[in-house]
Amino acid sequence: MKILIFTPYIGNNYGGIPKIVEGIATAIANQGVIVDVITTDANNLEKISVPLNQWLNKDNYRICYFSCWHKGDFVISFSLIKWLIYHIHEYDVIHTNTVFAPIVSFVHGLCRLRKVPYIITTHGMLEPWALSYKGWKKKLYLNLIEQPLMQKSSVIQVSANAEAGNVQSLGFERFVTIPNGVHQHDFTTLPDAEIFYQQFPATRHKKLILFLGRIDPKKGLDLLAPAFAQVHSNFPETHLIVAGPNSTGFLTTVQNYFAQAQCLDAVTFTGMLTGEIKYAALAAASLYVAPSYSEGFSISVLEGMASGLPCVITTGCNFPEAEQAKAAYVVDIKTRAIASSLNYCLSHPQEAEAIGLRARDFILKNYTWESAAKKLIGVYEGTINRKNALKA
Repeated sequence: MKILIFTPYIGNNYGGIPKIVEGIATAIANQGVIVDVITTDANNLEKISVPLNQWLNKDNYRICYFSCWHKGDFVISFSLIKWLIYHIHEYDVIHTNTVFAPIVSFVHGLCRLRKVPYIITTHGMLEPWALSYKGWKKKLYLNLIEQPLMQKSSVIQVSANAEAGNVQSLGFERFVTIPNGVHQHDFTTLPDAEIFYQQFPATRHKKLILFLGRIDPKKGLDLLAPAFAQVHSNFPETHLIVAGPNSTGFLTTVQNYFAQAQCLDAVTFTGMLTGEIKYAALAAASLYVAPSYSEGFSISVLEGMASGLPCVITTGCNFPEAEQAKAAYVVDIKTRAIASSLNYCLSHPQEAEAIGLRARDFILKNYTWESAAKKLIGVYEGTINRKNALKA
């Protein structure tokens, strides 16, 4: 079985999708499947500095980057398209990532032309909030281009039960729910928090609340600013870490949210954190918060919970299972609800600690990339078998 995973971008500045693609590619390859990944050098406002048009070995799979023109998440790459035209027939299944992207639609169309089955992962892009953001453009594109091609896919992969319901309401019947995961070994022992303090000394001796994600309108930072202001007035030792890339040029707006809430001095914007410094930030934090309006299934939430942190997340994070397992505080998408839950955690530290420990066990037992890979391989095998049955 030979699988080609396509994503328009894999740069860290795009947030969750790159982490998901890398996580699932590694886990599938570790199961003995041949996996190739093709993508571009786009990195939102920047470019990735990598060798182009050649295979690079990475974690048991290969990846090839192609040059592109891009603006934000709108990507065009003629060299990638040319390569795909000549090589798409070499693969049993094409697995694409994200929607509302012309280059992705082209790949779907090429799959149809060459009779190669394709699977689509939507990454929350069909959620109600996501559809309403720049809504008229998305509705037009969905009706004219996206929907017909998605209907012809072998299956649509969603990552949460709520997302499955939304996809079904749009008329898509062939879908499978496979949640995202984490690599268990990343959370066996976290790095020393001192690594984080040395780089951000103003956070030392503070009770840190961590937001880990892109600085983007859908992340709910407009709600978090007044919520944190309330928390900080009650607990002056608290300090908020906003760790994530300024992926859409939204940083100044977000800083103004905290300035207007009169708590900007108690906030540190770290930019994108990866590798050891990210895990050190998780080790240094006392609480994790995700005030999102909409998510597919947040990797960052899984990371916060796997680190053993008490987590305050909104219903927009699509993770009711965490609340059912009493492994996180799941609240309404409102400032008051976010502030109330953070205040409660700080006022009841033993209870919060117990929830954090439950969260860690819950994630590491149920949401790993190994588990997701086994389910996805089953989907690939079923897709190939259906194709072979049609040929017979």
